Amino acid sequence: MNTLYTLLILFGAAAIIFGLYVMQKKHLSFTKRVLTALVAGILFGTVLQQLFGSESEIIASSNTWISIIGSGYVRLLNMIVIPLVFVAISTSIVNQDANSLKKSALSIILVLMFTTAIAAGLGAGVSTLFGLDSSEILAGEAEAARGQALEDTLTDFQTKSIPEQITEIIPRNVFYAMSGQGSSATLSVVFFAAFLGIVTIGLRRKKPDSAEAFTKFLNMLHDIVMRMVTLVLRFTPYGVFALLSRFVSTSNFSEISRLFEFVVASYLAIFIMFVIHLIILVVYKLNPVKYLKKASVPLSFAFSSRSSAGTLPLNIETQIDKFGVSSGVANLSASLGTSIGQNGCAGIYPGMLAVMIAVGTGVPMDPAFFIKLIIITAISSFGIAGVGGGATFAALTVLSSMGLPVGLVGLLIAIEPLIDMARTALNVSGSMIAGLVSARRLGEIDMATYNKDFNEIEETV
Repeated sequence: MNTLYTLLILFGAAAIIFGLYVMQKKHLSFTKRVLTALVAGILFGTVLQQLFGSESEIIASSNTWISIIGSGYVRLLNMIVIPLVFVAISTSIVNQDANSLKKSALSIILVLMFTTAIAAGLGAGVSTLFGLDSSEILAGEAEAARGQALEDTLTDFQTKSIPEQITEIIPRNVFYAMSGQGSSATLSVVFFAAFLGIVTIGLRRKKPDSAEAFTKFLNMLHDIVMRMVTLVLRFTPYGVFALLSRFVSTSNFSEISRLFEFVVASYLAIFIMFVIHLIILVVYKLNPVKYLKKASVPLSFAFSSRSSAGTLPLNIETQIDKFGVSSGVANLSASLGTSIGQNGCAGIYPGMLAVMIAVGTGVPMDPAFFIKLIIITAISSFGIAGVGGGATFAALTVLSSMGLPVGLVGLLIAIEPLIDMARTALNVSGSMIAGLVSARRLGEIDMATYNKDFNEIEETV
């Protein structure tokens, strides 16, 4: 009987996927297909959980097959992230003059760190407002085991100071970094690509022919990688559906309800930070409504995939094609945003957790505590992995630097995926805001493109 139910579930999933394929053949917009997939995934997963329960063998069996699409799509994205970061950074440098590069890179980093500092203060404030207290959360077996595992396996991580973690951004072996190993791998590739681009610019004075030939090679490599990106992005609606249906169907809502207050506080802080992003756009005379409409696809995918790095191709494409941001600024902001200044994972979450644990352990919270928390959070946002789980490392860095116990991070194991979805969307929004603000300040944005009505520019996907 279980086999029959599994086959029926797979047939239902196949029908939805076929429907998305029909929408593509009818040339319905990419945005509509992605949002349809998102809603279908949530509804399909909810129906499965209500019928069989989140821990049912039937759901586990069917998700094994559905995951081929979801996990396969994420792996495709991860496959092209490192090449995309490399060509995006290197070509954005070699195709810009030195003064423009310095200004854009500095502006992007400052905006990312500034918004992360705001997010950290906001997270701490919301946590204080809700009176969150870690001592009131009763740890179950899973949470306790996770906390103990963090204590046991991350001792080395805890003993590293923030300067040491920043130093690790410089790769000892660039090929190891390009394999995606380590939490700072993406930022290490950014460093090497930037170094290579700067060297190429310097070579133009002594050996212009070699520099020109290498620049053409990098631009050719960029074209090839972007074509790969286009092909992979065509699978986005199917990946979103598979990822959301699996998440919803396997979520343990009884565990989530036990930590409901923290979930509500987290989403409130994330929502307020989104509003702050829109206010920043208004300050720079950029229409926030057009931003929300045009950013819907990368934000939706970030929400469903929980991967800032995986959203990188959509982020770059949206900034260039829909917002009119120059290629150089878009590539820099999107790439740097995967590992620097993540507003959700490296800002709000550590800020909330630090206050909650400080209250639970009796640490006095005077103004100096909050100032120290905000500064440490902003600095430690360098090198946080732009994939699911990056927030845990961000929290560990901040908590250990503040002298707070890190094992309590395991208390939130049950709700981590749920909150991480919104946090990741906020991360991606932060990187796009950095690109837009920097482009606006430096005159690197085509306002006609930004203000153009949202008439489905993305049909090339």
